[in-house]
Amino acid sequence: MQFLYHPDAGLPDITIEGEAYRYIFKVRRHREGERIALRNLLNDYLYFYRIDRVGRREAELTFLEKEERVVMPETPLHLGWCVVDPKTVEKTLPALNELGVEKISFVYCDRSQKSFRIDFERLKRILINSSQQCGRSRMMELEIVDSAAGFLKEYPKSAILDFGGRPLPCEREGVSLLVGCEGGFSDAERKLFENRTIYGLDTPLVLRSESAMVAVASRWIL
Repeated sequence: MQFLYHPDAGLPDITIEGEAYRYIFKVRRHREGERIALRNLLNDYLYFYRIDRVGRREAELTFLEKEERVVMPETPLHLGWCVVDPKTVEKTLPALNELGVEKISFVYCDRSQKSFRIDFERLKRILINSSQQCGRSRMMELEIVDSAAGFLKEYPKSAILDFGGRPLPCEREGVSLLVGCEGGFSDAERKLFENRTIYGLDTPLVLRSESAMVAVASRWIL
């Protein structure tokens, strides 16, 4: 663990309890008087606290100092991900978070199952746990967009990942990129892409949606 997440990190005094308490004192075995690092994932500061008191179910911490420490890739990447099974999203999200994807827009494209609903609270907990392990200093942004057309209207400079596109470059510039779900884009959606940059992956294999997301993030950021 690189730090402990706490929404109030930065305040003079903090109480930790619940899962955070169990992890710090039952798993990590910290003791009174020790110093630990916290983040709130809203800025790039590490906040250092001293453990002043450890009770049976909670502990009290006192602020010592802060240090600005940016832990994010230099290349921002915003991915539009046409909605797939939420279980698939939950399994893939930690990898995308560790790779440094800045933002994901979940898009209900024509071939997305409209019954799928994204549980943002659950995804936030996954991102917090992932960030504590990889050290990422800011929370990934998440949002819902109701259609591919709506995504392109909101992000007019977006590129598309689709079959037959030109090879995806190793870029060092920020971009928004729309990735389809299982079954790909519909003919109606492809008409929306006629005047846009279309990228493809240089492989004869058909990737699952989540594999394509990880491949894009790896190539663009790392």
